[in-house]
Amino acid sequence: MEIIHVSAECYPYAKAGGLADVVGTLPKYQQQLGHIAKVVIPMHRTKFLYENEWTVEHKGGFAMGNNHFDYTIIKEKTNKLNFDLYCVDIYGLLDRENIYSYDDDTERFCAFQIAVVDWLASWEHRPDVVHVHDHHAALVPFMMRHCFAYRHLASVPTVLTIHNGQYQGWMSWDKSSYIPGWDTWQWGKLDWDNMINPLACGVKCADRVTTVSPSYMEELTYNANGLEQLFVMEKAKCTGILNGIDTVVWDPATDTYILDNFSTKDIEAGKELNKKKLCKDFNLDIKMPLFIFIGRLVGEKAADLLPQAINDSLGTMKNKMNFLILGSGDPVVESQLEAIKSSFVGYYNSQIGYNEKLAHQMYAGADFILMPSRVEPCGLNQMYAMRYGTVPIVRSTGGLKDTVIDFGEPKGYGIRFNNATVWDITYSIHRAVELYDDKEKLAEIREQMMQIDNSWEVSAGKYINLYNSIR
Repeated sequence: MEIIHVSAECYPYAKAGGLADVVGTLPKYQQQLGHIAKVVIPMHRTKFLYENEWTVEHKGGFAMGNNHFDYTIIKEKTNKLNFDLYCVDIYGLLDRENIYSYDDDTERFCAFQIAVVDWLASWEHRPDVVHVHDHHAALVPFMMRHCFAYRHLASVPTVLTIHNGQYQGWMSWDKSSYIPGWDTWQWGKLDWDNMINPLACGVKCADRVTTVSPSYMEELTYNANGLEQLFVMEKAKCTGILNGIDTVVWDPATDTYILDNFSTKDIEAGKELNKKKLCKDFNLDIKMPLFIFIGRLVGEKAADLLPQAINDSLGTMKNKMNFLILGSGDPVVESQLEAIKSSFVGYYNSQIGYNEKLAHQMYAGADFILMPSRVEPCGLNQMYAMRYGTVPIVRSTGGLKDTVIDFGEPKGYGIRFNNATVWDITYSIHRAVELYDDKEKLAEIREQMMQIDNSWEVSAGKYINLYNSIR
């Protein structure tokens, strides 16, 4: 089976979040299952682009509104990612360093999608499935079915995966001319609430719709930033398939980023050595439980609650815990987290930004990871943490709910709470301190977590079954 993934991101070429991790890993596992998986993304001007070799696969052109654009499809030459990676270059639109946040993002991603469909239309054969990811690629199923020049692609099955339903790519109707000549009788497929809504269009037009966890699929029926009724109406073709993690990249037994490799046979010794390095580097107390947060400092992650929760926890239990924060986002939250340093020297530290090596070291050396997210469609950090024997403290939402069982329940191994509030976070931190003091129970939980299979093998197989159901 030949599967084409269309996405704005793909790790390690270009990453802004979990979307990149999925698109950079799922195709690799589909290849291992005996299929041909290919990925198409915009040609962002990143380090990966300049450090690798490329060949030109195709050149073409298209009209978008009153403008004509030429595009070039290039292919990574060495199959470095274990699947074919293609990039779309459009001069003046996709030749940017960053992935998002430009004033003309609507034009940029419309052009990207048109170029992808135009390229597929030029093939002498048809792929078996076109799998699009999030709103940046969600107009592709509509174009394949209802744009006059591409209707010969209408029989190709399409799948839309929603990684975050809060972002939908809204466009005003005066930009409908961006879409190549289309059947205006189908305007309702594009429309939602008097706007062109690419994500809604993808839900209506794709043969199947998936989300990155079963619980998130359910949540979209009552919390989807205005699309709740659409997910209720289209429920029959929607399903949740939990993301996996790359267990080769995220393996404490072989990870080259960490000081001391370890497995289930020597968890305590391995984690202690990694924790010592982390505490030395950031002036923290090795004897205390180490709590970490890794991620975007934004409202979705409830990062705005962290400064108060950390202040309150250290204020009442100063000599019983350490905190280390790695992330960037809201400047106000960043400054609040930085300000805590002077108040709790030796018990708190933070690094604003992102560092892949440090992230691995934190997973290996920490005792607990905080994930108080308001919205978490799947979440990968909790799976990385468990792989390294670090106990996740999560809000019961989306994929966090699907992957973490509270240690107070039968066969439980994490800490879960219900509300994104400072009180719930601090109470969970206090529970974690009690668990840390119970060395026998903590060791049992660590060993249990590290043996959980969160790899992509199972999820990749579920996607293949989904494709077969619509071929």
